[in-house]
Amino acid sequence: MEPSIFKNYDIRGIYPDELDAPSAYLIGRAVAAHLKTKRIGIGRDIRSSSPELFKSFAQGVIDQGADVIDLGIITTPMVYFAASRLDIDAAVSITASHNPPQYNGMKIALRGAIPVGEHTGLSDIRDRAISGHFDTPEQKGTMSSEDIRPAYYGYFSSFADFKGKHFTVAIDTANAMGVFELPIYQQFPHNLDIVNLYDDIDKAFDCHEANPLKLETLDELRSTVRASHADLGVAYDGDADRVGFIDENGEIIPMDLVTGLLASIILKKRPGSTILYDLRSSRAVKEIIEENGGIALECRVGHANIKRQMRDDGAIFAGELSGHYYFEENSYAEAGTLPAILLLNYMAETGKSISELVSVLKRYYHSGEINSEVADKDAILAVLKERYADGKQHELDGLKVDYPDWWFNVRPSNTEPLLRLNLEADTAEKMKAKRDELLAIIRGSTDLH
Repeated sequence: MEPSIFKNYDIRGIYPDELDAPSAYLIGRAVAAHLKTKRIGIGRDIRSSSPELFKSFAQGVIDQGADVIDLGIITTPMVYFAASRLDIDAAVSITASHNPPQYNGMKIALRGAIPVGEHTGLSDIRDRAISGHFDTPEQKGTMSSEDIRPAYYGYFSSFADFKGKHFTVAIDTANAMGVFELPIYQQFPHNLDIVNLYDDIDKAFDCHEANPLKLETLDELRSTVRASHADLGVAYDGDADRVGFIDENGEIIPMDLVTGLLASIILKKRPGSTILYDLRSSRAVKEIIEENGGIALECRVGHANIKRQMRDDGAIFAGELSGHYYFEENSYAEAGTLPAILLLNYMAETGKSISELVSVLKRYYHSGEINSEVADKDAILAVLKERYADGKQHELDGLKVDYPDWWFNVRPSNTEPLLRLNLEADTAEKMKAKRDELLAIIRGSTDLH
């Protein structure tokens, strides 16, 4: 088994070179053995390798003495929903998220959708699986099935309140798992006209990459929004736990500004609540949360970190720059289509377009995330810490330095020799100047020691 398939937050590798059926069997046994589960729900995506990996993973769980609940083909948010709604000890999604079709993997959560990551059991599962040594249970587990989709659709469609208004929504599901979120929209034929892009599951992942964080993947959706005069464009990633949005003019809505807008919507019903925002987000996000009476707290990057902090700090909503939006309503996990429903509700309530609603958050100039390949990440961070010692520094996740009219964050990748820069300033000129200044240090750092 290839140890590198075990990442910080999930398991992911190329099928069958890195992750094959025998490996899936061992991982299934290791999950059941380490978590000491009696019942595990398992869902899967539509990759061609998913049926075989599901079968092998499930057999490993059964041979280790735990029962398997086959959840069928469902999105990752549905798996999280099952983890909190069914009598199961853990839930697993067989998926590689937005990765190309030759990849596959597993996301693991405990009862209540609590994620299992590197520091919360995944490294132990890795070691058990690689060793191949397991105790023999007194008896094997059983297999049964349950369809969580009707309950999921019913629950999240209940949040819709379009006030009799009519919208055209263009939705790009990238021939991936977002297709299984469409029935929520389809329950409102009198309110929503849906224009679909790439909703053919028989051509799974056979189009552009299912990753709205890569802005070039949104080009067709942007054109479709303009051509169809849609009020909103929605793009799902491969397992439908991330979502990106396009305004009625065909312009991309920055994902951190979506966090701010969703926070303002939620706080109208839950004033005084705590909201978490990714520390890479625009200052406007913190400002809009506080202007709407909420408590704004920065959080580290990564779904396991955010879900834990939501529970620790009593937050009801969190947003991440990558398009993950976390809701108390889905056990502090992602809810694939709820962000779109809430935005449409707000458009109906205010009578304003999505671009008008977002405009109140466009206060600053953000660089976006810029990656730089480096040999010694720690050395460069030390240089930056010394060079910008006159700013307000904190190290929640990498190095963040605040000045009155600009800020930057530099984070090391956990898996690659990369430093990731995010920077924002009060003016476009200052943002560009400071961006270039930081990149010169990061990329030319060998001359600065």
